[in-house]
Amino acid sequence: MIKENELRELIRDQYGSAETLANWLDLAIEMLFYVEEDTFSRVELQEVATALRKLTVVLRIRKSSN
Repeated sequence: MIKENELRELIRDQYGSAETLANWLDLAIEMLFYVEEDTFSRVELQEVATALRKLTVVLRIRKSSN
């Protein structure tokens, strides 16, 4: 339950909606297959890295406390 609340808060506070976060995560997956110079902007890469990092932190914090 705590993970779900934290994830909901993260989504609301940082991305506004689950759909927005999902779009960034879809872009992250695409980047893994197609990263080449000038394929994505620096800002897009940074936004994706930030989204993945925040999700990872939330999941790891809760996992280690169980």
